[in-house]
Amino acid sequence: MKTLDDLDVAGKKVLLRSDLNVPLDGDRITDDGRIRASVPTINALLDKGARVIITAHLGRPKGEPDPKYSLAPVAKRLGELLDVPVTFASDTVGESAQAAVAAMTERSVVLLENVRFNAGETAKDDAARGAFAAQLAALADVFVSDGFGAVHRKHASVYDIAKLLPSAAGLLIQTEVAVLKKLTENVARPYAVVLGGSKVSDKLAVIENLLEKADRILVGGGMVFTFLKAQGYEVGRSLLEEDQIPTVRGYLQRAAERGVEFVLPIDIIAATEFSATAEHEVVSASEIPADRLGLDIGPESGKLFANKLSSAKTIFWNGPMGVFEMEPYAGGTRAVAQGLIDSEAFTVVGGGDSAAAVRQLGFDEAAFGHISTGGGASLEYLEGKTLPGLAVLEEGK
Repeated sequence: MKTLDDLDVAGKKVLLRSDLNVPLDGDRITDDGRIRASVPTINALLDKGARVIITAHLGRPKGEPDPKYSLAPVAKRLGELLDVPVTFASDTVGESAQAAVAAMTERSVVLLENVRFNAGETAKDDAARGAFAAQLAALADVFVSDGFGAVHRKHASVYDIAKLLPSAAGLLIQTEVAVLKKLTENVARPYAVVLGGSKVSDKLAVIENLLEKADRILVGGGMVFTFLKAQGYEVGRSLLEEDQIPTVRGYLQRAAERGVEFVLPIDIIAATEFSATAEHEVVSASEIPADRLGLDIGPESGKLFANKLSSAKTIFWNGPMGVFEMEPYAGGTRAVAQGLIDSEAFTVVGGGDSAAAVRQLGFDEAAFGHISTGGGASLEYLEGKTLPGLAVLEEGK
């Protein structure tokens, strides 16, 4: 895979695919982690004399412009983080984009509007994607892929574009891939994995793969109730995927056969409603009242999980332990984050909600080995899948 060192970009226009998919509250950015993660590659290109044209997505618009998914707030924040102004184009490949690119001078940056405002970006039809990629390619001389959070997508600005221009991986993708290799090749053991989030079905393939690789798997979040139900416990009104119970039972059996330790919560914070102000109490994980729903692992489970992490040499964490956005249900996620910090392991926070939780709960990002920008991409890599956006860079143009 070529890197920035392999490209001559002086005086050239570089189309940079970044991951700027940040959460917004109206036009206010609530977590700018992905924007900050994109800055080193942009600065490296500028230092090499490139004119940088950034393309990125935000949210899931339906292939046409939608003001609530505009990248305009991102352009403003990016301009604050860089030492150069950022020109914002109000379209992807139209008149505004073409005019902004034509006006570029040395060390200038243009951010194109949300690439998913064009239906060609996510089209299943190869020809439609290819046609849109050709329009993007016409704006630049070179392509640099740095949007790790999108490399598992076969999209025009991630995959097809790399077939049309000389291409290389940016600094963020290089870092992410190097970290994931440490989780899959010659792993320092014991290797502990913490999985959370809402649904078991989102994690099926990665659990399948980790049963062959991990020494210890800790499960929390909404997905844990399917595991508890599979053991015959009452889970009340908690989130439950009934259709996954047989699969989960199979995982627990295989883990026992392979000597992989499966760690489930021993207590749960159960509430009367999905609300920060609802009545809630700590109950046994095996006896959740029928009229309550679990919204976090309990305090004893937090201690148990931290203890299980203390002896690990490698830890991968993906998914919060509870509804961390509501303070009464943030304790489990806080305990796991602190457990990673207190361990002497190489620690990886697997993007998405886990990364957001680390920042929202006030932890120092530098206390973790690596905080990924791509939750879905990280999981698919650990599942052993081929990621189109990485594979096309390996092929090279």
